Amino acid sequence: MGFMDDAKKLAEGARDKVDELVDEHGDQVRSGIDKVAEVANEKTGGKHGDKIDRVVGKAKEALDKRGKGPV
Repeated sequence: MGFMDDAKKLAEGARDKVDELVDEHGDQVRSGIDKVAEVANEKTGGKHGDKIDRVVGKAKEALDKRGKGPV
C-alpha cells in the first residue's frame, strides 16, 4: 500500500466522521453559521450583507449535502 492509498483511506475516514458530526449536530452548526453572519453583518454595517447572505447560503447547501440534509 502506497502513500496515496493511505491518504485516500484517511480522507475517507475523515469524511465519514464529518457526516456523523453533521448528522448529530447539524442544527448547532446551522445556528453557528447564522450567528457568525449576523456578527459579520453588524461589523460591516450591513455594507456586505448580500455577500454574507450568499456565503451563508453556500455553507448551508454544503451542510445539506452532508449527513441527513436540512435540519
